[in-house]
Amino acid sequence: MLRMSTMRAARYSQVGPAASVLGVDQIPIPKPGPNQVRVKVAFSGINPTDVKNRAGSAAWDMADFQIPHQDGSGVIDIVGANMDPARIGERVWIMLSAFDNVYGTAAEYCIVDVANVRPLPENADLELGSTLGVPAVTAAYCVLGDGPVEGKVVLVQGGAGGVGRAAVEIAKWAGATVVATASTPERQEVARQAGADFVFDYRDPDIIFDIREAVGSVDRIIEVNLSANLEMDLEVSKPDTVVVVYASTGADIQIPTRQLMIAGLVLEFMLLYTVAADKLATAVSQVESALAEGALTMPPVRYFELDDIVSAHETQEAGAPSRLVIRL
Repeated sequence: MLRMSTMRAARYSQVGPAASVLGVDQIPIPKPGPNQVRVKVAFSGINPTDVKNRAGSAAWDMADFQIPHQDGSGVIDIVGANMDPARIGERVWIMLSAFDNVYGTAAEYCIVDVANVRPLPENADLELGSTLGVPAVTAAYCVLGDGPVEGKVVLVQGGAGGVGRAAVEIAKWAGATVVATASTPERQEVARQAGADFVFDYRDPDIIFDIREAVGSVDRIIEVNLSANLEMDLEVSKPDTVVVVYASTGADIQIPTRQLMIAGLVLEFMLLYTVAADKLATAVSQVESALAEGALTMPPVRYFELDDIVSAHETQEAGAPSRLVIRL
């Protein structure tokens, strides 16, 4: 039987607008090196960072080309040197495929470091697997990075977004009372279906009063937009409340140092690409445990074909209300 030597892949050779730089080409199928596997990709998940990197906001230099997308799912079809061949045929979810690697998941095959390819349990299908990756691992780190949250109150700002929805599910799985904010009734329902105990419209002028009336104060805040929400965070916190900021949404802010000192608020900032290896491994393990127990569920998804990847990127940049996934 004649094996194919090329594959279809979306890629760009310079950064810029999707319509100008992103296209689908036929390129050689890569082979894995030591400590790598090759995955026949079934679904490729799109994250905000994927379109930001393609647009040129990344601080690192790019190679001759880049196949985008960090997340995805598929089946291992070849393993590299010193890898167990028994893993061939394993269904997996993928994370950080395009980090320091030209072979992201927006292609028929991708090459991934073995640490970034995790087995899917029997109760999880490939579609769900493609939505995990960066959002779920970021959420696990934000919710559980300082220890258990059982019996505590966790506020998830933007509880219907990719990370926010996963944070709601993980916090609920971990035994917390979960408060979430979202804008439209539809997005509020997404957070509610994910398990949030209380859901509020963050545009409501009475939101601080409503949160206080519902839970008093909160122990931990998962923050998507510090510049917009810092005042609210201060008002619903107590001494030693931890605010974990995982996104740079909104403008940079001037930190009100004295106000934070008086409040006793703890600010933490995280970026998944720079998290220490041991802490990243812990977050991945937490995602795997939640997944195996059925705590992580399928978010609202809009599917695109690979040929429509420009439209998918433009939809993501416009503020997609659902997770965007490419079908391979």
